[in-house]
Amino acid sequence: MSKTRINRLILEILVLWGCWLLISFSLTDGMNNPIRFVSRSTPTLIGFIIIILINSYYLFPKFYLKKKQLFFVVGGILLLAGTLLLLHHYVFPWVVESRNPPPRRNGEGIGLPGSGKSHVKWMKELTPLIIAFLGSTLVEITRVANRKEKEKLAAELKFLKSQVNPHFLFNALNNIYSLSVVQAPQTSESVMQLSEILRYMVYDSNEEKVPLKSEIKYIENFVELHLLKDSRGMDVKLDLDKSASHVMVAPLLFIPFVENAFKHSKIENLKTGFIKIRLQTNDNQIAFHVVNSVPKNNFTKDEVGGVGLENTQKRLDLLYPGDLHELTIHQREDQFEVYLKITV
Repeated sequence: MSKTRINRLILEILVLWGCWLLISFSLTDGMNNPIRFVSRSTPTLIGFIIIILINSYYLFPKFYLKKKQLFFVVGGILLLAGTLLLLHHYVFPWVVESRNPPPRRNGEGIGLPGSGKSHVKWMKELTPLIIAFLGSTLVEITRVANRKEKEKLAAELKFLKSQVNPHFLFNALNNIYSLSVVQAPQTSESVMQLSEILRYMVYDSNEEKVPLKSEIKYIENFVELHLLKDSRGMDVKLDLDKSASHVMVAPLLFIPFVENAFKHSKIENLKTGFIKIRLQTNDNQIAFHVVNSVPKNNFTKDEVGGVGLENTQKRLDLLYPGDLHELTIHQREDQFEVYLKITV
């Protein structure tokens, strides 16, 4: 058992037991006799430990996670009954009282052991054990849900990496080859840019968070390699704020929008094609804005490559849920606009 797992279980036991103490303290005479309250409440801690450990390490993974809910319920009932009997015979101080009841006075109707009054005590002692069982079950369900969410996020990132447009890589290599043939001075720099892109994709993007400067550098390299295709100069404008480059963000967060712009803008048309990319930082927020031209005729380049914006939206929902991100997309007749704001 890992140290983290042990610490989590200890915290779970103490929190659930503490909640029960607060409830029972307010409903009983704990204020009048705190020493007696603590002495009578201590055995419930033993019950909490037994139930939470057995449920977390046996019942829940063996039955609940394997869709055997009936066995899980039966096992839970047996666990509660067994724990209650164990504490009833060996721990609870009220057992002595019930076995040796005070003598009855004339006219008094004090119940004998096993009477209705004894049943009330059974229910009183069973209630915290039920809370322990239900509480530990909810904690395990939450833990499993969080683990699945992390696995889903990792799968989304893996899918994102696997969907990098292969045509871009082939085109970049062909353009660099053409530069090398004519011995252009920017050949070595282009090789370095492609190397940095591949290194970022293969290694750096495996991290949960990367510095913003790494994302910015990736975008710059990506754009520069695209611009090699036409020496006359395509209308691509970059305005990337580097004042908060130390801020940590999820890897490959912005490039799908840049890739989408190059894919759909027909940027090779030097008269009408354009792409504008802007990144701004403000305190703990990053604003990313991409606008690209939309040709009159339906045009999509490299249809088999790239990453759909729908998949990017799913990834944002996982990485920056709720108000942590705001994604706005506007489709107009002559241009396509994306605005993303995230809180880091």
